[in-house]
Amino acid sequence: MQDETSATTTKTTDMDSLKTITTVVYALQAVSFFIGISFIAAVIINYVKKDDVQGTWLESHFNWQIRTFWFGLLWSIIGFMSLILIIGYFIIIANAIWIIYRIIKGWLRLSENKPMYPTQA
Repeated sequence: MQDETSATTTKTTDMDSLKTITTVVYALQAVSFFIGISFIAAVIINYVKKDDVQGTWLESHFNWQIRTFWFGLLWSIIGFMSLILIIGYFIIIANAIWIIYRIIKGWLRLSENKPMYPTQA
């Protein structure tokens, strides 16, 4: 009986730790608006810890964070490359708003202990 309780406690502790890591990644993404390199640190953490969250509700948050990084990077590059055409400014602003939205939405879902995507029945 104690082994089951110990295993449950360990699982809970592991999930709390992984949730903390997920929170840190959202924080690093938010800080990236002031210190850009933190966005890279965030995605590195995602890739390093991705196997640990596989099969849990936190996996959807990791996927969400990784997609936020890659699509944010893509649109930043497109925006900066098109600055000379003026439209680049609009692309960069829209991209920043989109990234902020994804950080806030993800953080709120995480605080509610909910996955980012609906679970499939």
